[in-house]
Amino acid sequence: MRSRGRNVRARSTRSAAVPSTEASSAPGSLGWNRETATLALLSFAMLIVSLDQYIVVVALPDIARDLGYSAQTLQTVISAYSVASAGFLLFGGRAADLLGRRRILATGLVLYAGASLAGGLATGPGMLLAARAIQGLGGALVFPTTLALVNTTFPEGQVRNRALGIWGGAGAAGLVIGVLLGGLLTRAFGWEAVFLVNVALAVPALLLAFVLIPPDGEREKGRKFDLPGALTVTLGVTLIVFALVQGPGLGWLSPGILISAVAGLLLIGAFALIERRSSDPLMPPRLLSNRNLITGVVIAFMFMATFGSVLYFLSLYLQEILGYDALQTGAGFLIPTAVVVAGSTMAGQIVTRMGLRATLVAALGIGAIGAVALGLAISPDGSYVELIPGLVALSIGDGVVFTTMFITAATGVSDRDQGIASGVASTGSGVGAAVGLAILVLVATAGLDDLTGERLRIATADGIRTTLFVVAGGIVVTLLVAVARCPTPTAPPPAPVPAQWRRC
Repeated sequence: MRSRGRNVRARSTRSAAVPSTEASSAPGSLGWNRETATLALLSFAMLIVSLDQYIVVVALPDIARDLGYSAQTLQTVISAYSVASAGFLLFGGRAADLLGRRRILATGLVLYAGASLAGGLATGPGMLLAARAIQGLGGALVFPTTLALVNTTFPEGQVRNRALGIWGGAGAAGLVIGVLLGGLLTRAFGWEAVFLVNVALAVPALLLAFVLIPPDGEREKGRKFDLPGALTVTLGVTLIVFALVQGPGLGWLSPGILISAVAGLLLIGAFALIERRSSDPLMPPRLLSNRNLITGVVIAFMFMATFGSVLYFLSLYLQEILGYDALQTGAGFLIPTAVVVAGSTMAGQIVTRMGLRATLVAALGIGAIGAVALGLAISPDGSYVELIPGLVALSIGDGVVFTTMFITAATGVSDRDQGIASGVASTGSGVGAAVGLAILVLVATAGLDDLTGERLRIATADGIRTTLFVVAGGIVVTLLVAVARCPTPTAPPPAPVPAQWRRC
């Protein structure tokens, strides 16, 4: 009996010795300390990268006028970023695991700031496209590294879910804020400002990274960087995304598109063979057996193909159909921005209470209803007020799903593989954005070739309307994936029974 008492006291002593940083990870707590300061920095870095996805959209007419882009080549300002970003996300995630997460984050921010400065000073199309591609490369290093740092800083469960809610809120908000900020900056200072603002944002983030994030330790012995695998998958994904992005403009059967698509697929095949023979593969086979990661990747792909494409078409509708200028278009995104931020920030707590499956099914259901409502509100003679109900519902789904899909992908992944897991999930979202936009552009522009004037405006509105119904269908497919593959919440463990002491 005395021995049992000593064991209990020993356990109590060990519990009392837990460091304060661990205590801050108690359910529901994210007190202000170094960890939460780091989370604020990582969320800010994610916001910077997300901003640039769409910040140039409303500035495109001014860019075309000043730098001499044609209607056929203007889309390359967007695609140069998306192609480079999607191609290097997997590389960035694995580099963070092996070379050090602080090093890769700092490298990405340096590339991002430098490319943004070059973009703001560009005097011709070539210089701007090069700057956009390097921005995409910088973003491909920052995105998975911030996600990996969040996942390794906070333990799996309620505290990580809340942290990912804040990080996801910043990322989802950045997509929408980019359009708003782009409109304000273009109107006030010209299109150059949408690039130069990134310098002012990235430089402080770079300096704070060295203050808040601990130095990277020595590389783990026996682990090496799978360079052949990295080169083949990076080039393969880049070529496939290039074909998807440029296919609608150049023609799907044009020699450049066919060569890019075939070469990309061959390189992906070569990557699979290399990984099977590698002693330390870029993508460890154990990750492919993680059901949560694969489910998260599929949902991330579908999310960006559906929710992620709506911003482009909504911006087009406001400018081309309703006649809004850059500032008015940006202001039109105030409501969805607020709703997306709220949804993303609360998503972590909702997952903790309801579980992954219930959260995703509810959010995707609301998003699908929102897409249908938005499609019904689109018309040549419509108004912004008619869009609001659909915008709110779609934005709720957007915000909650964005955070939840990354919580899903990180569940059950060890700390040593969080970088590559984040790279896989973010690659899925990047490729999904390219695939979704390529398909939806075909839907939206079908039958517009020979139209002009008012007939073109009416047909464009009808095309955007049809596109939103297709988006709703894609969201429903994503909902079915969540139902089939997401785990149901496990029953909580029974509460411990207090020790019953009796006299011996």
